[in-house]
Amino acid sequence: MLNHAEKEIWVYGDLRNERLFDFSLKVLAKARELARSISGKVAVVLMGSSIENKSETLSISGGFISADDAAKNFISHGADYVYFFDNSFLAVPRPDLYAAVLADAVQDQAPLLVLFPLTDFGRETAARTARMNNAGSIADCMDLKIVNNKVVAACPSWGGKVMAEISFVDHQKTGFATVQPHAFEPIKVSGEPGIVKKIKISNLKVPQELKFISSSQESAEYRKLEDADIVIVGGAGLGSAEGFGLVRNLAVTLGGQVGATRPPVLQHWVDEERLIGQTGKTVRPKLLFSIGTSGATQYTAGIMEAQTIVVINRDPNAPIFQVADLGIVADAKTFLPQLIAKAKRVVMRKMADVLGENKTAKGKDEFGIQIRKLRESHNWSIENLAKATGQPPEFIEQVESNRIVPPVSFLLGLARALDVDPGTFLRDEEKTMIQDQRTKAFIKRTQNYSYQTLTPGAENQKLRAFMVTIESKQDHKPVAYKHEGEEFVFVMEGDLELTLGRKKHQLKAGESIHFNSEVPHKLKSLSDEPTRCLVVLDTP
Repeated sequence: MLNHAEKEIWVYGDLRNERLFDFSLKVLAKARELARSISGKVAVVLMGSSIENKSETLSISGGFISADDAAKNFISHGADYVYFFDNSFLAVPRPDLYAAVLADAVQDQAPLLVLFPLTDFGRETAARTARMNNAGSIADCMDLKIVNNKVVAACPSWGGKVMAEISFVDHQKTGFATVQPHAFEPIKVSGEPGIVKKIKISNLKVPQELKFISSSQESAEYRKLEDADIVIVGGAGLGSAEGFGLVRNLAVTLGGQVGATRPPVLQHWVDEERLIGQTGKTVRPKLLFSIGTSGATQYTAGIMEAQTIVVINRDPNAPIFQVADLGIVADAKTFLPQLIAKAKRVVMRKMADVLGENKTAKGKDEFGIQIRKLRESHNWSIENLAKATGQPPEFIEQVESNRIVPPVSFLLGLARALDVDPGTFLRDEEKTMIQDQRTKAFIKRTQNYSYQTLTPGAENQKLRAFMVTIESKQDHKPVAYKHEGEEFVFVMEGDLELTLGRKKHQLKAGESIHFNSEVPHKLKSLSDEPTRCLVVLDTP
């Protein structure tokens, strides 16, 4: 089929998207090193179809790398040959079909070794092909070498505590292996151009037991962990689901994503899709916290591309400190609450700084972006944030879209939503500004005909009282900004409708209600005559 019988090492080329294609380039770098050590050649195997969009079954949207572009790229990275197996049924990646084609090619050509990037698809295809060839397969290789014409693979064992050397029983047969791609880097090679061979596959037997249903790209939600700029990883050292909850709290505070080692997944503290490492996901954030993790090789393989790694572990001799840029020896369950509280204050201070940039267009835009990021990191809807800050949803929408610049007092509601004491991040001038807003609001109320102050001169007092008059069958139009604290309403005359959140309350003369002032509320007279209410505000 391939017309030559040199000793070769083959690499499966994954064309499903750029990320997976890059995995194949990394494995190619290792394959080329091995091939050169035995004066052999390296080849990349591609599967696909030169016939496009011939049926709905073969119609695939987005992400795929063309075979022609891939071949050029593989050759520029050191491939001596690129074998493109062409059949209309190979347009959709299927491990059963790809394994069948590859198994026939291996039987015909007998390469020394076939390597697959370590992915779910690679694992299944490697296992199927090895079985069809009645050959050996080594899983999850961190490194490979050839000693005395025998392939020897280094693989994590005993939970990553031991790096075992594994070889094939029958060295005369082609060996198969899945390889952790992030242990290597792609290398561009100049010199003799490689050769591309397109092999038309005819009479491909499509298994009748399996039926292709659909194919789609990973959702953006599913890819959040791998694409995140900040990742917080928790390990067995957190001790319990409650302890692991601190990892989630830190991730929410910093706007990051949660990751885990194998023990928290096995204990069901976190979903398996959050597993990081050789048998899970590989991440490359700007900042990674590794908390309560021992540093097993199968885990660290998934974090080595992080720009900065911060380790928190109470064991100063834990292997994880060997990969740390910053190491903190501390009990995570004691240290994390303090770190989270400090991080929240820093986040709030940053927002106050942005808001205080003279309210320029740039500052305004920046604040809206920060509010949206904070809301999304907490998985809050606009309605959730509105309720938490005592504002209507329309207000939050306007802030996030940069149509309005909120007053500094908005930060108070935000701070309470995050359980942060405003006194720990607001400067004295900002506190004075908020107090001035309260004073102006009080004066403005007293100048409005519908308000009658019962506590004159109480601008700066904790308790303030008003007599509020609402015209017959009319809504009360509140004056000035919303305020924090508690509110007491007593109906003196008439019938009152009080909408508190989404719930309506009807009060007659002599009845009262007490509620948190931050909850959105409005008053309406239901009487034929004006309704008069005694309103007492308790503002901290």
